[in-house]
Amino acid sequence: EDIAAATELGYRIKLLAVALKTDSGIEQRVHPAMIPARSSLAQVDGVTNAVAVDSDLLGSILLAGPGAGGAATASAVLSDIMDVAGGFVPPTLGLPAARLQPYHRARMRAHEGGYYIRLSVFDRVGAFASIANRMAENAMSLESIVQRKAGRKGEGTAPVILVTHETTEAAIRGALDALRNDGHLSGEPQMIRIEDLD
Repeated sequence: EDIAAATELGYRIKLLAVALKTDSGIEQRVHPAMIPARSSLAQVDGVTNAVAVDSDLLGSILLAGPGAGGAATASAVLSDIMDVAGGFVPPTLGLPAARLQPYHRARMRAHEGGYYIRLSVFDRVGAFASIANRMAENAMSLESIVQRKAGRKGEGTAPVILVTHETTEAAIRGALDALRNDGHLSGEPQMIRIEDLD
């Protein structure tokens, strides 16, 4: 359902590892994310891996190549064996640990960005108002709301898809916790970060 919704909204879902220097420290995270379908990273498929770097001098750079499968794995293992056999063992992070600068890690739930949320909502009076109230209480602004037709007669639930403007993960989790307590949700909400890679 989320893959179909992502396509409809103009996104693709990719597993991202993100490292970012922010005012509050270094942000490091790994998670599935929705990225614009028109972005070059969205075109990376199959066993291909890609690294996107945003630099001050060169702008955005995308490096892509094989990252899984028999041949790529064998090549990496053989390269490591040759380095060890030749006595060339570089430091893990490119510098000896003693020369690395200390850093401050950013708080994870302080990450700001857009979010995709899919809810299964009981089809009854007051459910939509509760969603809107909980979002407002957590200072969240919605970019779009899509309510699907309720399921077959007797199921009593309807999928609701929300896309937020920039907000924090803490705000999203606060709103979702409150919605669970309101009793309007059937099942667990799905939340996926939206990464703007333009």
